[in-house]
Amino acid sequence: MDMLTGYASAHQHPFNIAVHMFGIPTIMLGVFIALSWVSADVAGYTLNLAHIAALVLFVFYWTLDRLFSIVFLLYAAPIAYFATNIGVEPLATSGTVAAVAFFGGYAAQFVGHAVEKTVPVVLKHPVQANVAAPFFIVVDIFKFAGLREEMFDEVQRRIADERREQAA
Repeated sequence: MDMLTGYASAHQHPFNIAVHMFGIPTIMLGVFIALSWVSADVAGYTLNLAHIAALVLFVFYWTLDRLFSIVFLLYAAPIAYFATNIGVEPLATSGTVAAVAFFGGYAAQFVGHAVEKTVPVVLKHPVQANVAAPFFIVVDIFKFAGLREEMFDEVQRRIADERREQAA
């Protein structure tokens, strides 16, 4: 709950949340394209590092919340699929798409945080931010759908408590 509260406190503005909903999967696409360049045939299937990264994130997220991890996999698998298809293109093409997706996605995140007037979490905790951000996309999907309201109410209560403590 602490990790969720920390993330949510820097992502309250609707514009910033919307930017993240598109920017984080775009960053994932850029990373997965580059990871797809390293592959091996395993039992007749081509397996690449993008597939492995998605699977590792899924397993980690499973330890946090099983339903959220399954929803993550539902959006990560198509990203890995598209990344793999782009990754087989010539390096000039796939490298350009990967770079534009990666840097463009991050540029969007910084714009979102500028609007919200918060420091991007990636500047404070780069590893945690990059590992947790795809999970928080799922959390935001549940929030928009009105699911798990008690969890979001608790997060907002904690954020309000933290802000009161900081103001005092």
